[in-house]
Amino acid sequence: MFFRVFLHFIRSLSATAVDFLPVMVHPLPVFKRYMGNTHQKKAIFGQCRGLPCVAPLLTTVEEAPRGISARVWGHFPKWLNGSLLRIGPGKFEFGKDKYNHWFDGMALLHQFRMAKGTVTYRSKFLQSDTYKANSAKNRIVMSEFGTLAIPDPCKNVFERFMSRFELPGKAAAMTDNTNVNYVRYKGDYYLCTETNFMNKVDIETLEKTEKVDWSKFIAVNGATAHPHYDPDGTAYNMGNSFGPFGFSYKVIRVPPEKVDLEETIHGAQVICSIAPTEKGKPSYYHSFGMTRNYIIFIEQPLKMNLWKIATSKIRGKAFSDGISWEPQCNTRFHVVDKHTGQLLPGRYYSKPFVAFHHINAFEDQGCVIIDLCCQDNGRILEVYQLQNLRKAGEELDQVYNSAGRSFPRRFVLPLNVSLNAPEGDNLSPLSYTSASAVKQADGTIWCSHENLHQEDLEKEGGIEFPQIYYGQFSGKKYRFFYGCGFRHLVGDSLIKVDVVNKTLKVWREDGFYPSEPVFVPVPGTNEEDGGVILSVVITPNQNESNFLLVLDAKNFEELGRAEVPVQMPYGFHGTFIPI
Repeated sequence: MFFRVFLHFIRSLSATAVDFLPVMVHPLPVFKRYMGNTHQKKAIFGQCRGLPCVAPLLTTVEEAPRGISARVWGHFPKWLNGSLLRIGPGKFEFGKDKYNHWFDGMALLHQFRMAKGTVTYRSKFLQSDTYKANSAKNRIVMSEFGTLAIPDPCKNVFERFMSRFELPGKAAAMTDNTNVNYVRYKGDYYLCTETNFMNKVDIETLEKTEKVDWSKFIAVNGATAHPHYDPDGTAYNMGNSFGPFGFSYKVIRVPPEKVDLEETIHGAQVICSIAPTEKGKPSYYHSFGMTRNYIIFIEQPLKMNLWKIATSKIRGKAFSDGISWEPQCNTRFHVVDKHTGQLLPGRYYSKPFVAFHHINAFEDQGCVIIDLCCQDNGRILEVYQLQNLRKAGEELDQVYNSAGRSFPRRFVLPLNVSLNAPEGDNLSPLSYTSASAVKQADGTIWCSHENLHQEDLEKEGGIEFPQIYYGQFSGKKYRFFYGCGFRHLVGDSLIKVDVVNKTLKVWREDGFYPSEPVFVPVPGTNEEDGGVILSVVITPNQNESNFLLVLDAKNFEELGRAEVPVQMPYGFHGTFIPI
């Protein structure tokens, strides 16, 4: 009986493969064409020597659920009242099972609460179903991005073998280890990653209150951890849908208010579906851009091989094995009217690059201007294997020097392109940027970027984790953004970038590694840099304390720090919630 069931499954799988293969080899001459751009630099790699080992920043820590009073040095502004919430991986093994990738660790929530110059800290592991199942079995039960769960050793041989055939898209097989970011929908805060699950959280106690499944509300299999918001609270996000009718990218809109106090993302809608340029290999993406009127989605040549992903468990591979950098393909920009859901007809292309984080986007003179942190080498996901991050000596130097760097770039997408526009013309009317958009013979528009930096940023190792004064300048013309410099595999400095003058201000302290900067405005200010920067700064040195840093956003000088004698791992994203 079991053997007949197994044969039926294999026949079904083979039939699926036959149907799927023509999709995989579908020719794409426009997307495959590479147009060289001689004045733009190739991928920039470092040549560092003697990097210090940061393995202690990427190891399991204990949670600190009871509030710990921090030792405050310097000055915390009296108006700075609220909580800095951060999240990232904090547990990297269960029993003898160990995670392979930085993205896989169990979510650890951090809270720095500031009130009238005092600071308290607490942390808790997210009590996700994945965390509880792993803890109960004392092994890795649920697969993560870079780690395949081993079948239950208590099952018999046949049961362990058949467990390999559970498809990764099945809800029961998806992790709810939401360790990437805090997001807000209808006034509530959720922890999210890129699967279909989010965990609603009490921001005071850091306790999970509800698990929410996107697929129960709209036809998506996941959504990004970086939604955008209109001033009225309407949220927009990007998700994926894959099933018997193929794969598509989805633009999602969530209404700003609740009809019922108990609802979560009720009323969410898919307002636009975008077909991938290459059906069997859609792009992996981490974020998207938004202006007052448009959604900008970038289809980049960091590809998800759907066949490899669908068969990953059968082949004994993790999800990450199905993602590959394919620089023979160009990057494509899609623009969607967020009010009507209409996909604009313009076909915009650029040379191959990868962008994990968008800085900002805005409209001017009939164009969309989009600023991104870009890498010319898309193999960074491979670099962030834990075995690489924990290396020391020459091996660590080799890993760092093989990784591409991320730099801020500006692209211009003209929206109203005349059919009669001459071939070879630069369609950008903007005098303040050298970014160009040139019409090609086939009607496509080739976009060349402007670098928003000078050579001094190359010495800082590039920049990532970009942040702006979101409440006032998201979707608008702006001047400043903040991020982490990367002279190491994790951020080792904080940087303020002036995108008009292309100048930098840098904060650094040797042996310490700051997190993503969060801008907090002075109450009532309209000044773009009228406020402070918050960052959690950690060190692998056991004789030093980690601390919450406060910088004056204007001059980038330290105002104060709050030291906490608690070990903290290097994390991902966070937000400030005023009180």
